[in-house]
Amino acid sequence: MTDTLADSRTSSREFIEGVPVVVEDVPRRPAAERNEVLADPGFGRYFTDSMFIARYRAGEGWYDARLTGYAPLQVDPATAALHYAQSIFEGLKAYVQPDGSVATFRPEANAARFVRGAKRLAMPPVPEEAFIAAVDALVDAERDWVPTGPDQTLYLRPYQLASEPFLGVRPANEYLFLAIASPAGAYFSRGVHPVTVYLSEEYIRAAPGGTGDIKSAGNYAASLLAQEEAIAAGCDQVVWLDAVEKRYVEEMGTNNLFFVLGEGDDAELVTPELTGTLLAGITRDSLITVARELGYRVTERKFSVEEWRRGVTDGTVTETFGCGTAAVITPVGEVKARTGGFVIGDGGPGPLTMRLREHLLDVQHGRVPDTHGWLHRVG
Repeated sequence: MTDTLADSRTSSREFIEGVPVVVEDVPRRPAAERNEVLADPGFGRYFTDSMFIARYRAGEGWYDARLTGYAPLQVDPATAALHYAQSIFEGLKAYVQPDGSVATFRPEANAARFVRGAKRLAMPPVPEEAFIAAVDALVDAERDWVPTGPDQTLYLRPYQLASEPFLGVRPANEYLFLAIASPAGAYFSRGVHPVTVYLSEEYIRAAPGGTGDIKSAGNYAASLLAQEEAIAAGCDQVVWLDAVEKRYVEEMGTNNLFFVLGEGDDAELVTPELTGTLLAGITRDSLITVARELGYRVTERKFSVEEWRRGVTDGTVTETFGCGTAAVITPVGEVKARTGGFVIGDGGPGPLTMRLREHLLDVQHGRVPDTHGWLHRVG
């Protein structure tokens, strides 16, 4: 991509030591057009005026960091990522706070996971402080795009891909790191409404020794056929089982899963343990902490389909929900499978599900004290 804008300046912000962020003069859409988008942004449909981009070359390191206008990338047809999927991404959000400031939620956790993902795919890691600097620069430039409506945020998508034009099967020598931003409403168009899920008993999401614990682009491509089958069965999402025995529940689409055992103050939360095939979700980790602080017991262990089905039948399992950055918390109301389906509780959102959802949203939006330092103020 070449510089097409006439004016640029070097900001006081550095991407990494010795590599300043160049800020280009980006054309801005009129306020009326922006406000029309923010009134009903949906999810992943619209993008802000700017994006962040930096380059890497073996022997030179990271260079040419800039905040530039959102525009198509020009890539060679032999670009390595297009052939061998050497590509990773992250997802996090920026929230308007009660005092009008803007904060991101636990960006250091995203930065650390991004490093792990790069190493797993033999890519040069973006240093954690550089990742946060890039996200901060983008959010700071796009403050006017942070929506303020209920369940609205600015969704941030940092990603890295192999950009070297080369058809040999080896790690590339050149990479792009980018960050784009999209004003977002509810991930599911129906809002906080229980979803129906489909047990994928034929396909698997990830196997031991694979890439299930990182946000590799290839993981998501491999999930699409099963998702299409779920939709054809009248479901919203896929539930993935373990690759070895196909007995144990792992994830739901792009979400980690939680099961509520019992009711009231004595309820226990169970979530599948991290075995290397599940993504270590930041929302998952946050909810474990929040639930324990609210007095609930949280257990990380294997959880089988048989236990889920039996628990729903005898009343042991009272609620189920998925969680992730995009959807926050999504209640699960019904499960469909070739081996027989079942409805969880009365099919509606459970009280503990909703309590945890509201509490986490209150933390993210600054409506309750941030006792863990999870909010990162921008600017």
